[in-house]
Amino acid sequence: MSKTMTLRLDADTLARLDELAQATDRSKAWLAAQAVKTYIALNEWQTRAIRDAVKTANRRDARFVAHEEVDAWLASWGTAQERKPPV
Repeated sequence: MSKTMTLRLDADTLARLDELAQATDRSKAWLAAQAVKTYIALNEWQTRAIRDAVKTANRRDARFVAHEEVDAWLASWGTAQERKPPV
């Protein structure tokens, strides 16, 4: 079951939404609902990943690699002297 919600958009965004609705033969409401669902899914994944990473980093046995080591490793990618990943 769905419920109604009011959404305020600036004129440019509303015009773009209207153009997209016409081009895709979808309603503005349907497109907005899909956009919200996509945004929530992305942000739920990100916040869950951050929360899990913080939990891992806070463990007693957590290991860290210095930024400089990672940077040097990445800079070596695709070169004849490509380094092994830092541990």
